[in-house]
Amino acid sequence: MKLSRPVSWFLLAFGVWSWFIWITFVKNLWKDGSGLAFDDAGDPTAYFWVHLLLAVASFLLGTAIGVIGFRGVRALRREAAPEKPADSSSAS
Repeated sequence: MKLSRPVSWFLLAFGVWSWFIWITFVKNLWKDGSGLAFDDAGDPTAYFWVHLLLAVASFLLGTAIGVIGFRGVRALRREAAPEKPADSSSAS
């Protein structure tokens, strides 16, 4: 299957965006002072674990989608690059 240039770039951008958003979210979750993520003793709550699991799943999906986009962009660039002629001087 061949991806178009806009689709490849969109998938790559989505992968980068996913990492940016979820890293920010995990940082904010870790520093949460509202009592949702950590109880009074400082132990993680169910809210923390569920949202951390969502973040990890999103990291994995964002990475997979970004890799697909990256491969599409790389394939399009390889296809557009002019082919180099074979070097006949190295043959003995």
